[in-house]
Amino acid sequence: MALILGIETATSICSVALVRDGKLLAIRESVGARDHSAALTTYIAELFTEAGLTFQQVDAIAVSMGPGSYTGLRIGVSSAKGLCYALDKPFIAIDTLKSLAWQAVQNCKQLGKDTENVLLVPMLDARRMEVYTAVFDQNLQVIEPVNAHIITENSFEVFARKEIIYFGDGAFKCKSFFESKDNYAFLDNIDLSAFAICMLAETDYKNHNFADVAYCEPFYLKDFIAGKPRVKGLY
Repeated sequence: MALILGIETATSICSVALVRDGKLLAIRESVGARDHSAALTTYIAELFTEAGLTFQQVDAIAVSMGPGSYTGLRIGVSSAKGLCYALDKPFIAIDTLKSLAWQAVQNCKQLGKDTENVLLVPMLDARRMEVYTAVFDQNLQVIEPVNAHIITENSFEVFARKEIIYFGDGAFKCKSFFESKDNYAFLDNIDLSAFAICMLAETDYKNHNFADVAYCEPFYLKDFIAGKPRVKGLY
């Protein structure tokens, strides 16, 4: 009966959850949070109070590893590592886009939509017409690995004869190009959540697929570029 704490901060969503054997015990999340570092600590403390559990009862800590926001990923991964060190618990790293695909599959099941032979394309919004994306099958096996993709009318044409479902906060960039295609569909309101992180982490926990706390780093996909401060008279 594994108790897993999940952390999701790869985007503007800050989400934490406690899950035991597939059952959600408690969850806290906010959309558009600017200060993940402050919210995360509070949310985690509230989870354990609500569930009536102690930190030492956790069996593993799972975190969204990217791609995503540089700052958000640093906060989430650093917090997870700190807890793992302090509590001497296993560290589980979860692919952010895979967790989003898992949620899409659950959504399709709830809506009675068949995902047999359907390709799943999660998208996280990057700058301009760019998205972080990957392609999965209905079993969450990778068909096309994670990449930074600039959306054009020719995007994903290699899969043109397949049924494809697009979702995530970057999928809106495709609609003007793809919405006229009968074999392409869009799922709305599929957002990142720590619940998905926990659910995927359960398999890793059973298989003892743990990441190295000391050396595991977030998957940024692209190098961080610091902007110049816009202070009048400074430059």
